[in-house]
Amino acid sequence: MNVPRLAVIIPCYNEELCVETTVKQIFVLFEHLINSNKISRDSYIYLVDDGSKDRTWSLIAKLHRDYNGLVKGMKFIANFGNQKALLAGLEAVRRIGCDCAVSIDADLQQDEYAIEKFLGKFSDGYDIVCGIRNDRKTDSLFKKTTALMFYKTMNILGVKIPVNHSDFRLVSRKALDVMELYGESSLFLRGFFNELGLKTAYVKFDVKPRFAGKSKFNFMSLMVLALNGITSYSVVPLRFVTVLGFLMVFFGVLVGLEAIFEKIFLDNSPNGWATLVILICVFGGIQLFCLGIIGEYVGQIFQEVKRRPRYITDIELK
Repeated sequence: MNVPRLAVIIPCYNEELCVETTVKQIFVLFEHLINSNKISRDSYIYLVDDGSKDRTWSLIAKLHRDYNGLVKGMKFIANFGNQKALLAGLEAVRRIGCDCAVSIDADLQQDEYAIEKFLGKFSDGYDIVCGIRNDRKTDSLFKKTTALMFYKTMNILGVKIPVNHSDFRLVSRKALDVMELYGESSLFLRGFFNELGLKTAYVKFDVKPRFAGKSKFNFMSLMVLALNGITSYSVVPLRFVTVLGFLMVFFGVLVGLEAIFEKIFLDNSPNGWATLVILICVFGGIQLFCLGIIGEYVGQIFQEVKRRPRYITDIELK
């Protein structure tokens, strides 16, 4: 097998405190991998500025000049979100050319030296290599709990994602070519690559503390990501609505039979005010909940049928 050309994709949003150090550390890794004959000398880094409001883009432009084009980049005209930035990077490196691509966070909390293990799996014939963090020691109790809930909920609802896997992964050129066939606007990459059917391996790694800045992921962004993933890859909630509707009808029939029984056989007309109010509240709440689930799917359809661009590029440095 020829020495592969590697592209490392790094989405950035207000990462002026991290981006220069991160690029330097990745090139230290590149030098090691090149000397070990694991990647070619024309391997490169691709940075996607997701509408940053700080000096992130000016630093990317400087790095592009300093590293003679081995640092490439794209600037969005606005903030489109982490998933769109990753997708843009993957599409860009496919156009530019690479044998495999690795996506990693700008803060390098994910261990960049695990990429060497990724490449070992790639040379063994795997098209997708997913990074799985060993633990969540660097997270707060709240973040640990919400992250665990995220993975459990996604798996229960049919979106198969390995626990503690984010977007730290290697994908082959073959996987990138397959991804190009999927034209949907809100492509959920974690679900997509895990259900693609290509040969997949897993590599465990340790998470480091963030060396500068603060994470842009919070509870709300995780919730939006989860909703997008569920509505993109699972119809289980819609089936849940159907089953729940059937159960509620069954429950209503039982309550009706119980009232008839008391009236005919016990000559006791039920005191119905409290029961009526409770049932109205319960059924009303369930109906609103079900409408909310259906609304999420209708919203997803609404976004797709408009066929708006996934992102809009302002500047690209190749």
